[in-house]
Amino acid sequence: MKSYPIDKTGFAHNAEFITSPNYDARPKVANEQYPDICLIVLHNISLPPGQYGGNGITQLFRNELNPNEHPYYAEIYTQKVSSHFLIRRHGELLQFVSCLDRAWHAGVSNWKGRERCNDFSIGIELEGSDFDAFRSEQYQTLKALIVSLKKSYPIKAITGHSDIAPDRKTDPGPYFDWTKIEDLDITT
Repeated sequence: MKSYPIDKTGFAHNAEFITSPNYDARPKVANEQYPDICLIVLHNISLPPGQYGGNGITQLFRNELNPNEHPYYAEIYTQKVSSHFLIRRHGELLQFVSCLDRAWHAGVSNWKGRERCNDFSIGIELEGSDFDAFRSEQYQTLKALIVSLKKSYPIKAITGHSDIAPDRKTDPGPYFDWTKIEDLDITT
């Protein structure tokens, strides 16, 4: 199984890095070496919706989405969003933002009474939807990435976007199989 060790600058070895401009600095925590990075938030994404492959996700995270390519793109192309990681359907890992920085993936959110989950979480997008099962290669990459993140940061929990923003989000969706990562013993 491939591994993804995280270096001191917050980048995963063996991941393809594609720069997103959609990030900023995390709030610092007094007397801590790193910002407070204690939560992993899982998402699903496909662009156009329900279609896999292509450059839509990367273009969205880089503010390069062409609103004329698809009717859905015309609705979302001005959004400024990103994630730390994207796991493609065949398990390829892409990174858009250093783990030490705040990616813009969770929006208005709350985890156990703490608001602004972007401040203290790592966002992992899985290429998928609420209507299709994820692939075994994605779970393999996800598990290896989580192990690496746990070695680098004080991760306390893994949760879904739907758990921290239940009134507006459904991802990672009903087809995400939480039992595939339960042996990592940090899901909530």
